[in-house]
Amino acid sequence: MGSIDIWTILIFSLIVFITGLSFSRTGSNIKSFFAGGGAIPWWMSGLSLFMSFFSAGTFVVWGSIAYTNGLVAISIQWTMCIAGIIIGLTIAPMWNKTRVVTAAQFITQRLGYNTQKLYTFLFLIISMFTTGAFLYPVAKIIEVSTGISLYTNIIVLGLLITIYTAVGGLWAVIVTDVLQFIVLSTAVLIVVPLAFDKVDGITGFLSRIPEGHFDFFSGEYTVIFMIGMILYGITYIGGNWAYVQRYTSVAKPSDARKVGWFFSALYIISPVIWMLPPMIYRVVNPELEGFADEGAYLLMCREVLPQGMLGLMLGAMIFATSSSVNTTLNISAGVLTNDIFKKIFSQSTSRITMMFARTATLVFGILTIIVALMVPKMGGIVEVVLSVGAITGGPLFLPPIWALFSKRQKAWSILGVTIISLVINVFFKFISPDLLDLSLTRGLEMILGASIPAGLLFISEVYFIITGSGQAGYEHYMEIRKEYNYSDNFELTNEVSDQTNLHGRRVITAGVLVIGLLVFGLSLLTDYAQLLVGSMGGMICLLALLIWPWSSTMLSFLNIKQKKP
Repeated sequence: MGSIDIWTILIFSLIVFITGLSFSRTGSNIKSFFAGGGAIPWWMSGLSLFMSFFSAGTFVVWGSIAYTNGLVAISIQWTMCIAGIIIGLTIAPMWNKTRVVTAAQFITQRLGYNTQKLYTFLFLIISMFTTGAFLYPVAKIIEVSTGISLYTNIIVLGLLITIYTAVGGLWAVIVTDVLQFIVLSTAVLIVVPLAFDKVDGITGFLSRIPEGHFDFFSGEYTVIFMIGMILYGITYIGGNWAYVQRYTSVAKPSDARKVGWFFSALYIISPVIWMLPPMIYRVVNPELEGFADEGAYLLMCREVLPQGMLGLMLGAMIFATSSSVNTTLNISAGVLTNDIFKKIFSQSTSRITMMFARTATLVFGILTIIVALMVPKMGGIVEVVLSVGAITGGPLFLPPIWALFSKRQKAWSILGVTIISLVINVFFKFISPDLLDLSLTRGLEMILGASIPAGLLFISEVYFIITGSGQAGYEHYMEIRKEYNYSDNFELTNEVSDQTNLHGRRVITAGVLVIGLLVFGLSLLTDYAQLLVGSMGGMICLLALLIWPWSSTMLSFLNIKQKKP
C-alpha cells in the first residue's frame, strides 16, 4: 500500500471525525444525545440500521464464509431481508408508539424497575462482548492491508470511535453511517468489475469456481440454519436495544415502518454485490486456510484496486464496520444514563447528566477495546459473533418484544423466560459437549436460541388465558402512558428539531461533496481504471446536490429578501 493510499485513509478519517464533532451542540440533553430529538428522517435511520447491522461482520465474518462456502454467504444475509419485512409490518411501529428514549425505559414502565435493572445488567454485559467483536474486524482489516499490529489497531481505532461518539451522540452516529454507506457502496462498485477482469470476466469466474460454490445451502449452513437466522433476525433486529433506537428516533410509527422496510430493501441487492469479491478471490487464490480466510475480502481489494482507491476502500471498511461499535456505545451509555443514573440522581441538572453520559460512553469504549483484544483467544471472530448471537439474542430480546403486544404477561413470566432460556442455551453450548458428548450444529444452535423463549412465552400466554389472569400490569402501564408527557421527554421544540434535521442534511451534503471530489481527484492519480473511478466521483458529487435541502435554502433566502426595507 503506497503513500497515496495512506493519505486517502487519513483524509477520509478526518472527514468522518469532523462530521461527528460537528454535532457537539445538538447533544445538549438526553433525548437529543441518545435519540436525535425524535427528528431523524426515516431514510437516514434506515441506512444507519443497515450499516450498524450489516457492517458488523460483512467483510470478515461473511467474507470468510463467502470465500470458503460461496453463495451461502448471500443466502444467510437474505434471511435479514425477510426479517426486515416482518419487523417493518409489526415490531418497529409498536416500538415507536411507546415514545420512550430507550428499550429499558419501556421495560421499566411495562414490567417495573426491578425487572429493568436485571435486563440492563444482562444487556450491558453482553453489549461489551458484541461491541468488542465488532471492533475486532476493523482492526483485522487494517492488519491485513498494512501489516500494522492487530492490537495497536484495536486500541487506536477504539479510542477514535469512542471520542466522536461521546461528543456528537446519535446524530453523529447516524450521519457518519450515511457517509460510510455512500463511500463503501462506491468502492465496492469499483472493486467488482476489476475483480471479474482479474479472472477473465464472468465466464472465467464461472468456469474456475469450485464445485458447490453456488449452492444456497452448504455444510453447517443448512435450511434449518437459515430458518434459525430468520427467527434470530426478527428477534435481534427487532429487539436489540441499539436497533430499537432507530425505530424510536423517528417522528411517527409510519416512519418506523419505513425504517424496517428500507433495511429489508437494502438487503435484497447489497449482499450480492458485496459478497462477490471474496468469492472471486477463491479463484485467484484457493490456498487460504484457517483464520486466513478472514482476510479474503481485503486481499481481493489489494489485487485489483488502483493507487489511492485501496486507501479509500480500506477507510470506508474501517468506519463502516465501526458503525456497529458507535451504535452500541451510544445506546449502552444511554441506558446507563437515562435508566440508572437519572433514577438514582433524579435532581441532577442537565449539564451534570450530560457529563455523565459522555463519561459513560468513554468508559464503555475502553471496555470494548479490552474485549476486542481478547477475541483471538475466543476461537476467532466467526465463532464469537455467531455463538454470542445464538445464545443471547432470543432470551434477551424476544420477551420484551412479546410484552409490546401482550396484555397478560407479568414481570415474573417475562424475566423467567429470559433466565430459563439463557441457562438452557449456555448448557447446550458449553456443558453438554463434555458432559453428554452432545454438540449442536450451527443450525440447531440458532433454532434453539429463538425457539425456546418463543415456546415458553407461548405456553405462559396460554396459561394466562386459561386461568383468566387479569391485566393489572398492562393497565398500570397504560396509566403511566397517560401521565407520561411526551413533549417533556423529548425536551425539544419542533423548531429546534427541524433545525437539527436541516443541519444533519447540510452536513451530509458537505461530506458527500468532499468525498466525491476526493474520489474524482484520485482518478487523476491512478495508473489505470481512471474513467471508472472518475465517473464514480462525479456521481457522488451529483448525489450531494440531490441531498442538499434546496427547499429550506430557498425559504431562508426569501425570508431574507422580505426583511429588507
